[in-house]
Amino acid sequence: MVGTSEGGTRFFSRIRDSLREDAVVGNLEGTLTVRGSPRCRPNGVDCFVFRAPPSYSAVLRKAGFTLLNLANNHAFDYGEAGSEDTVAALDRVGLLHTGRPGEGAFTRAHGIRIGFVGFAPYPWAQDLRNLAAARRIVRAAGTLADVVVVTMHAGAEGPEHAHVRPGEETYLGEDRGNTVAFAHAVVDAGADLVVGSGPHVMRGLEWYRGRLIAYSLGNFFGNGTLSIAGMRAVSAVLQVRLRRDGSWADGRLVPARLVRPGIPTHDGRKEAFRVVRDLSREDFGRRAVRISPTGTLVPPR
Repeated sequence: MVGTSEGGTRFFSRIRDSLREDAVVGNLEGTLTVRGSPRCRPNGVDCFVFRAPPSYSAVLRKAGFTLLNLANNHAFDYGEAGSEDTVAALDRVGLLHTGRPGEGAFTRAHGIRIGFVGFAPYPWAQDLRNLAAARRIVRAAGTLADVVVVTMHAGAEGPEHAHVRPGEETYLGEDRGNTVAFAHAVVDAGADLVVGSGPHVMRGLEWYRGRLIAYSLGNFFGNGTLSIAGMRAVSAVLQVRLRRDGSWADGRLVPARLVRPGIPTHDGRKEAFRVVRDLSREDFGRRAVRISPTGTLVPPR
């Protein structure tokens, strides 16, 4: 993120009407700090670091977010100081957060207890490569919540990695985890919804044991820091309703697009429908979640 003279007040103005739900979750891929040392030379070859003013936590809150995932590859861009400042900034405005080792977040909506746990393949996050530990964490969250939502930041990046493939994924020499094995493992352990980020493009939707797995929702905001060329500009808001027992009630995709300098707006062309529909069918076959012309998600029979 980078600053603007308006202090970020218009970052989400074009999409805010789709962020009005009981729990609105986003992946905060960066830090909210003015302290710390960058882990590499900013904008160097194959290395980028992100930070924004701590005051931007209020921008996120005003946009409608209620919880931010901190399990990702940029959460420690400015070291321990940057991480501490980010958490403090979110706490000041009442934003929940999850993803650090041992951290979960819990809230209530309509009398239903909802738990959130985040995972990524990094030492400052709950490690998605340790499937046994991930199962234990999800089971523990299930003892405290009626519905458990898992966020995963995993997978290689870019349009050439839009397809979900079995096995370990690597990118720039990093082990980015086995997204299929992880997602299936946490559903087996009791997760009711799995939502992914990391590839910077949208991926398919899989129906597994009566639960939805969204492997990647793509980019949602960059403001000059992310490429918005081609598929990288295609995005969506995933809206899901679950019953008290975690079973599916309904869901839909709200198509979005990133426009210069990287802010989200509604996409009248509904490009996300085509992208996700094709990827889901090609990658998951009979387990693919279908998308109606209006964006309604239709699980397979």
